[in-house]
Amino acid sequence: MRIPTTHVGSLPRPHDLLDMMKNRISGDSFEKRVRSAVADCVRKQVASGIDIVSDGEQGKTGFFMYVAERLEGLEARPGMKPKFFPAEVAAFPEYYEQYFKQAMLGGSVAPVVPMVCTGPVRYRGEKVLRRDLENLRNAAKGREAFMPSIAPSGVGSNEYYKTEEEFFHAAGAALRTEYQAIVDAGFLLQVDDPFLSDIFADPDYDARQRRARAAMYVEAVNESLRGIPKEKVRFHTCYGINEGPRIHEAALKDVVGSMLKVKAGQYSFEAANPRHEHEYHLWEKVRLADGKKLIPGVITHASNIVEHPELIAERLARYAKLVGRENVIAGADCGFSSQATYSPEVHPTVVWAKFEAMRDGARLATKRLWPRQSR
Repeated sequence: MRIPTTHVGSLPRPHDLLDMMKNRISGDSFEKRVRSAVADCVRKQVASGIDIVSDGEQGKTGFFMYVAERLEGLEARPGMKPKFFPAEVAAFPEYYEQYFKQAMLGGSVAPVVPMVCTGPVRYRGEKVLRRDLENLRNAAKGREAFMPSIAPSGVGSNEYYKTEEEFFHAAGAALRTEYQAIVDAGFLLQVDDPFLSDIFADPDYDARQRRARAAMYVEAVNESLRGIPKEKVRFHTCYGINEGPRIHEAALKDVVGSMLKVKAGQYSFEAANPRHEHEYHLWEKVRLADGKKLIPGVITHASNIVEHPELIAERLARYAKLVGRENVIAGADCGFSSQATYSPEVHPTVVWAKFEAMRDGARLATKRLWPRQSR
């Protein structure tokens, strides 16, 4: 027995692949480059000590373009301003004006354009999905692997369906095609839902509205997962911001009840950044159901400081003590390149150093948690 290692999914893309994305180059040359980028990305993950790998989302430019590519019934609205972290932006307008320009969005190969539902939502991404699955299958070579997919709550806003609930269920029904295909291909499905945590910090909602909207999100996810074994599903939620003050984020205690209602076998969440590291105490009171596992972030995507293996081991030991050593997987707070960008906030060389530190920290934790085994 040991503490395995994984991450959240997105990793920096090679510059020549970014050039192709930016210039909208398609065809055989692009597909070949995506395939080789995935192979190289998986090789680096394995070399740096990641046990449960992903394709690094090498073929995706980001969630906004990904949604447009895979779902019909949606329309891009370039004139609509994205709503990012309203309470944070209101508190620190000068900081976030600079942050959006220089860091989060400054080097992105594609603009972040909100999507609006204007017709029936249906899945149309079979071709690119087959490409992604084949590339990961060839690169993973039998290793345990996962593939992220967006939650219904991340599809966009609604102008077509009569109610928000109807819209999210339609989005979930469409995404179910992708969810099922990922599991059928032999991979773990990771449902990415930072939007769940966002609800609990959104100043537009009061406490009752937050609970009701969260319940709607969870219901839509669970309906889309119907029939998919829980042990094949990871659920990830986070706070959307990388480097920032982050004082207006929700506390995990507000989110955890909704998170654990998702019919998944593993739950991934931020736990390494200074605003949330203390929240491991929550698991002194919150019971993790039998057969479930936690993937707390023990390295952060919000800093170029490489965490010390001893600290990583301590973080893992805290969770192991509270929920059982066999129920903990070492993970990252979030992805390291959610948008395909020339200027990821954590430098690519540092990402691999963080993974190596996580590997070493997991090994230290394993020796301490299974002392007889290590003799």
